[in-house]
Amino acid sequence: MDETGVLARVAGLKHVAVREYVRELIADAQPGSPAPSERELVQRFGVARMTVRQAIDALVAEGLLQRIPGKGTYVAKPRGRVGAVVSFTEEMKARGLLPESQTLLARIERAGPGIARVLNLTEGDPVIHWRRLRRADASPICVEDAYLSEVLLPGFLQGGTPTSLYDALTARGLRPTWAEDSIRADIATADEAELLEIDPGAAVLRVARRALCNDKAVEVSRSTYRADRFTLWVQFASDNGH
Repeated sequence: MDETGVLARVAGLKHVAVREYVRELIADAQPGSPAPSERELVQRFGVARMTVRQAIDALVAEGLLQRIPGKGTYVAKPRGRVGAVVSFTEEMKARGLLPESQTLLARIERAGPGIARVLNLTEGDPVIHWRRLRRADASPICVEDAYLSEVLLPGFLQGGTPTSLYDALTARGLRPTWAEDSIRADIATADEAELLEIDPGAAVLRVARRALCNDKAVEVSRSTYRADRFTLWVQFASDNGH
């Protein structure tokens, strides 16, 4: 494929050009085949390494490529399902990034009308409020406020907060099997800007999630992502596969 032609078609969106070049290059490759190196792509397209990394990140997030720490990037095995419910930790690892979390708040609160409604509780019922600053490769990515039904998770905070929310839910047989997210663009508040190390008023993505385990509402969360460091990838498939 002629990368010059690709560049012309995408009207100067360099990371898109690199991404689509690699996509076509690996289209017929066997799982486990090495992907072109970042150095090779930097030289071929004359772009910054960050641009190449953004393109590769997109293909990793799509499940077409897989990063193996210490070895490199390879063509991934085809995914068996679309839109699996994954945690922040799982998503960052899939992108080849090291996830970290810092607890900012963890306490029992009384459910307000909104939280009570989405968790199928009565207003005033106890809920667990867990606020965390999430990082990837030591860079702040998002601030997340998770609300959990204390009725379903009695003693959840005894002994301190768990390392992973979804691992803790899995251990209790409450791993989410279905979730719905809503995403909107917004600007950062002063508090969010300080935590995310951006300017007040900078662009952010707000993601609200309601997660269920079968028919039990187990989590509602509100996350604020840095728009300059996080791209949300969504996959779709029709029932007949066409």
